[in-house]
Amino acid sequence: MSGQPIGAALPPVQILGVGLLGPGLAGWAASAPLLREPGTWQSSPTVLPPPARLPPAERRRSGAIVKLSLAVADEALAMAQARSGLALEAARLATVFTSSSGDPSNCHALCEALAQPERAVSPTRFTNSVHNATAGYWHIATQSRAPSTSLCAFDASWAAGLLEAFAQCATTQAPVLLVASDIPYPQPLHALRPMPDALGIALLLAPAQASDAGATLSVQWAEGPTETSGMADPALQALSAVVPAAHGLPLLQALALGLPVSLRLNDFAGAALQLSVAPKGCW
Repeated sequence: MSGQPIGAALPPVQILGVGLLGPGLAGWAASAPLLREPGTWQSSPTVLPPPARLPPAERRRSGAIVKLSLAVADEALAMAQARSGLALEAARLATVFTSSSGDPSNCHALCEALAQPERAVSPTRFTNSVHNATAGYWHIATQSRAPSTSLCAFDASWAAGLLEAFAQCATTQAPVLLVASDIPYPQPLHALRPMPDALGIALLLAPAQASDAGATLSVQWAEGPTETSGMADPALQALSAVVPAAHGLPLLQALALGLPVSLRLNDFAGAALQLSVAPKGCW
């Protein structure tokens, strides 16, 4: 019964907004044409904008993972507001943040500090070491007290975050902002966990009837081994394979093309996620 759906299906939701930032992918407006014509994509270093939402003190303390996450979150929210006309307030949005490593640069700095004789750890480094630090910065920036979930599932972090955000949106019938982000480790850990550059993806999910401007998304478990859906372009497929957050690129390519497709994420042992996405026109 390879790849057969199992369990009760949750009702579909809508994707109203997308955020994307990565190597050669400088925001959704610039990236969508490259996903439609993937042969035109060329890798270039990811440029992280300063987190303008944050107060100056928090802005100085924030690391690359925070800058990346807030940039794609803001883009997805702005796009959803523009496309749907809904009054989506950042302070009222439930959030799901997922990352395979959190802040690797901060982890590296802590390891260096602990290797010194005095073992002095900066309070800011310690604060940024927890996995939900990025969510904390977002909620400080937006003055939000809405529910927030932070996840880590190693290479399955994108799939786990998508499943969590989808389930929350489908069951609560309220919008949910999903933010997936990964950045490389410095050496020597980079040699054991190689990642070419920082990449982040955000999706603004909303109940199926919230707007007629979104793409319909259904998610269901499928049992047995299945092949993960990839990308036809070898270079983009290589990026998608090596950065956990980039596992979402095939879904984003479907949105860019405006094509209804079925996708599979074989990121869980013994089971996979079966996705069906039906965009309304090219994004």
